[in-house]
Amino acid sequence: MVRAQIGDPTAPGGLDVGRDGSVAAITRRLDPLPINRLHVAILALSTLGLFTDIAEVALSNALAAIFLAPPHSLPRGSLSLLLASVFAGGAVGAPVFGLLGDRLGRRRALQMSLGLMAIGSVAAAMSPGLTSLTIARAVSGFAIGGFPPLIATYLAEVMPPRRRGAMLMVCAGIGFLGGSAVILLIQALAPAAPLGIEPWRWALILGAVLAALAAALFARVPESPHWLAAAGRAAEADRACRRFESAARAKPAAAPAGELPEPPRPVPAETGALRTERPVMRRTALFVTLYTLAPWATLGFPLLSAVVLLAKGFKVDQSLVFAALSMLGPPLGTLLTALVIDRLERRACLTVLAGSMAILGTAFAASDTFRTLVLVGIAFNTAAATYGALLAVYATELLPTSRRASILTCAWAGGRIASAMAPFVLLPAPSAYGPHGMFAVITAVLMASMALLLVGPRGLSGETVAQNT
Repeated sequence: MVRAQIGDPTAPGGLDVGRDGSVAAITRRLDPLPINRLHVAILALSTLGLFTDIAEVALSNALAAIFLAPPHSLPRGSLSLLLASVFAGGAVGAPVFGLLGDRLGRRRALQMSLGLMAIGSVAAAMSPGLTSLTIARAVSGFAIGGFPPLIATYLAEVMPPRRRGAMLMVCAGIGFLGGSAVILLIQALAPAAPLGIEPWRWALILGAVLAALAAALFARVPESPHWLAAAGRAAEADRACRRFESAARAKPAAAPAGELPEPPRPVPAETGALRTERPVMRRTALFVTLYTLAPWATLGFPLLSAVVLLAKGFKVDQSLVFAALSMLGPPLGTLLTALVIDRLERRACLTVLAGSMAILGTAFAASDTFRTLVLVGIAFNTAAATYGALLAVYATELLPTSRRASILTCAWAGGRIASAMAPFVLLPAPSAYGPHGMFAVITAVLMASMALLLVGPRGLSGETVAQNT
């Protein structure tokens, strides 16, 4: 029998670590805390970074319409390469930043991602030609690929379980405004072109400023106490925990009086490793597959919807208006979902959303009036945005702390590879087979996603995130 109390010199950092490990002790201290000013500050900063990240991705939608039309009139092959460069960079960058997140910490990896994003945006804004622009967008993509899964990981580890889903959905909902903002900015600047600089270049310059600002501000928030504890840095985990407790005006949790339970009977190393690895491997395979399938619908639709409208006979300015209006639904829908998400089962919600997207995609392909296309586009993008945000919540809850960032970013990289392939597969579809050809691929992907979700594990709504298994 062992006693371990706060202030016990045998307990690193004064933590109630006992024999169950300091991760469990940190969990017992963090999970009961109410939402406080530090949580709100972290949420606001994370949202600023995600706003910038999504604006960078949405810029590809505007570039598709701008460079397809005169005076640019780029060949579809060159345009596909430009659009794919962001996602190809993300496919490489996501696992790199995931590894950094698990090795160096969530906060430092987020700062590095934002810093590289700023550099890539400045390089793209200054690019003299298509080749340099494509390379600069690949650099931006390298940084963009790692940011969303790292943010989901960080927020999942610092937010109270009973509000975790809501906080992640709020971050995603406000962050999605970046897509509409960048397109509206380009439209607003188009008639004037301040200082003779093209509007899309101004959008990149502003994105670089926001990314650099967010990188600097991340130095002022604490590292994830869960990650610090899992990394064996108990004293630092204690200090980070105390910052959250101080913000909530809560006293550090005292160790339970009496004796701690006996440690479990030792399990042979090989058997224990197998028991731990099997569920992790299954969940890794599930999330890599789901993330690889998702972009064919969630990014394929907004990326190529402007092309579909052009194929239906609408003008470029109408395509840009459609792109801007259809992006207004995702923030509102995601924010409304945040009100109820922590009372709903994650897996069932994801299945319903996938089915809804399949129906809406078919309706979009069959529609010809601008008003109907806008309404269906808003509904589809809302479902797609909610699906993407909820998938991140579902995944972060089920992955182990010590490998959460690495696994999630690898899954995200699978999505980036699919996103890089999507323009090459889907761009020729409207010309060869009409809009229905493109949406046949999207529908098949969504059906496959539904089948995988139905056999996947239940989410951990309102529960402690997975720690070591």
